[in-house]
Formats: sequence, structure tokens, C-alpha cells
Amino acid sequence: MASAGAAAGAARKVKQDMPPPGGYGPIDYKRHMPRRGLSGYSLFAIGFGIFTYGWYSLAKWNRERKRLQIEDLEGQIAILPLLMAEEDRRMLRMLRENFEEEAKIMKDVPGWQVGESRYHTTRWVPPLAEELYYLYPQDVLDHVIYGYQNYM
Repeated sequence: MASAGAAAGAARKVKQDMPPPGGYGPIDYKRHMPRRGLSGYSLFAIGFGIFTYGWYSLAKWNRERKRLQIEDLEGQIAILPLLMAEEDRRMLRMLRENFEEEAKIMKDVPGWQVGESRYHTTRWVPPLAEELYYLYPQDVLDHVIYGYQNYM
């Protein structure tokens, strides 16, 4: 029986698929992506423009800041003589108070001269903080000498 089925199958003709007349059309294998955004050159140009504008703004601000700094320094230089004169007046007032107190304390000592310089010179020598603040409490003298430093 097997041979009868094989003979019947061999008698039939197998139809093979063939291309249509004229052949198949071309196969589209390339990617066709839609253009999105700007091109690389335009992005580079925009980036360079922003970079250039940033440097220009920075240079402009630096010039303005330098001008303001010079103005501040000129103001400080202009007011410095006034501040120095006020400091000298304060120091002379303190020296006068110290000399008055020295005169009261040393009135019974013969040959004592009030306000005599310890440096034995005719030139002006600015007094030390200890000479100005010896009548004040110790914490005031410490504040004048050491400022706002805290030692623990």
C-alpha cells in the first residue's frame, strides 16, 4: 500500500511559487526618520552665541564692579583724615583724663612731673594701649588689645 500512495504522489505535478511577471518591486530597506529639531551646525552656532554673550556680560559686569570698587576706595580715602582726626581727639581726651588723675594721685610726691614722657625724646610717640587704658577695668583693656578674639 505504501507503494501505491507514493506512485500517486509522483504522478501529481507540484506547482512552485514564482515571481509575478516583471519581477518584484524594490525593497525599501533605508530608515526614513522625520527630521526633528535643529541641525548640528545650528545647535553649535546657538551654543557659541550663548557662550559669547555670557563672556561679554561677565566682562561688562567685571568692569562695573571694578568701577564701584574704585568709587568705594576713593570714598574711604576721602574720609580717612576725618576718622584719623576723631581718633586723635579721642586719644588726647583720654590722655588729659589720665594726666588729671595722675596729678591727683602723685600730688604729694616731690619732683614728679605730670605727663612726662618715658621715652626721653622731644618727638611725639603715640601712647600704648596700656598707657591709655590703665584707669579702666581689665576687660576693657583686654578688649582693646585683643579685639573680639576669644581664648578658652
